[in-house]
Parts: sequence; C-alpha cells; structure tokens
Amino acid sequence: MQLFHTLRELRNFLDHQAQKRIGFVPTMGNLHAGHCHLVSVARSRVDIVVVSIFVNPLQFGVNEDFGKYPRTLQADCEQLQAVGADVVFAPAVEEMYPDFDGQDLQQQVIVQPPSLANDLCGASRPGHFAGVATVVTKLFHMVKPQLAVFGKKDYQQLMVIQSLARQLNFDIEIIGAETMRETSGLAMSSRNGYLTAAQKTQAAQLYAQLQQVCHALNNGRRDYQAVCAEASTALAQKGWLVDYVEIRTQESLQAPSASQKQLVVLAAARLGSTRLIDNCEVSL
Repeated sequence: MQLFHTLRELRNFLDHQAQKRIGFVPTMGNLHAGHCHLVSVARSRVDIVVVSIFVNPLQFGVNEDFGKYPRTLQADCEQLQAVGADVVFAPAVEEMYPDFDGQDLQQQVIVQPPSLANDLCGASRPGHFAGVATVVTKLFHMVKPQLAVFGKKDYQQLMVIQSLARQLNFDIEIIGAETMRETSGLAMSSRNGYLTAAQKTQAAQLYAQLQQVCHALNNGRRDYQAVCAEASTALAQKGWLVDYVEIRTQESLQAPSASQKQLVVLAAARLGSTRLIDNCEVSL
C-alpha cells in the first residue's frame, strides 16, 4: 500500500495505472469497521482503491469539533492495508487549499450544494454541506475515480454528493454502502469515541427509536408528523437533546405523500455534548 501526502505524488502514481478502474473512498480518518466496509465495497468493484484521509476545516462550523477531531494516521493505515486499500492520500491543509495562509483557508471558490443542504442537518449546521461539496469536488478532480463509495449513515450527505456528481457531470458512479452497526444497533461513527461507556450504551436508543417509527409505518400509521413527534418526545424523556426526527422519501428526501412507499426515517440528537445521526429505510 502506498501513502502519499501531495497531489504530485498521487498523480505520478495514478498516471501509471492506465486502463485500470479506480475506486475512491473519502474519509476524515479515525477509521472504524464502517469505513473498512466502504473500502471492501470498492475493492470488489475496481482494480485500484484510493482512500483519502483529510479532516476538512471547511465543513466544520464555529464551536464544532475540528480541533479535537482525532488524527490517527498510523492506525488508519494499518486498518486500510488489512482490507486491501492500494493508496492512502493524506494531504496537509496547504495541499488541499493552496491559498491557505496558516490561519485562513482563503477559499473563495465554494461549491454551492442544492437546497436540500439547508434542511435537516444543514438547518443546524449552516455551511456544512457547502464545505463537504467543495472538498469532495476537489478530491474527485485529484483522484479521477470511476467509482466512489459513501456510507448511508450520512444519508443526507450521500444525496448531496449524488446530486453534485450528476449536476457537475462527473462521470463517477456513486455507491451508497449500508450502515455498519455495533451489536447494540448503534451506528458505527468516529464520534462514538466521544461517548462515555454509559453514554455508548444509552446511544443505542437512537436506532431503537427509529426502528419503532418504521414499525409504526409498517403497521399503517400515516400521520407522519405525529409519529415523529412521539419519537422526539421519547428520546427527550431519556435525556437526549433532539435536533430532528423526520420521515422523508428515499429518492429526494422530500416530505412524502401518503401514497409514497419508499421512505427513510432520519434523526439527529445530542447525547451529552456528542451529536449523533442515524436513519432507517422502510418500504411500505
């Protein structure tokens, strides 16, 4: 496995991989089994798998956890080598943002995501998805993959990236990989590391509540706002600070009509100081 820190090194390697199908998995590092699953999905479909590790400052808001986000490059590389990654691209901030002056990114060209980015997580994290869309666009140009894999745990992000690839005419197949979970049902996430042992046990309540919403839908409930309100109240009574619980269409994340069958239940809530997200797809 190759480790590169500069775009020149990356391109020198990729230029010698003519006719080979390249798969790409962008990450912020601090990897877990969920990330490794994304690599395995890519590995089964391509000749060369490139994984980026970059904690992107442009997608973090004021008072978010950019400074304390764990940087674990050596351990990450060991995991990636074990699951068959070919290349790790771990650039410095200066490499990704050429006008960075040591304090300010000076990134004046920003990719504006669709209006979906202002809803759900975007409503409480203004600018987040513009930062995601901008860095992913940069990485797509750098790696030039034919396929890229993103996890369904970040369902809204996946939809934003699919829209980005389509509307900016990237000839890249975007794959949504299923969420990997702990035995308790808790979705694997780098931010789970912020939880205490007691909080990690309690965190499984989020997915359990989403499953209850799906169960209600399968049993005929169509009063979507009431079902979501009940779930929010149940979480709040257990000590969660709920951002949202919403039922949307899988295709566009729009509010569903009573006749639509392919739905997804999404939630974001804080447990202590840690914000967790999760979702559960349901076919009626």
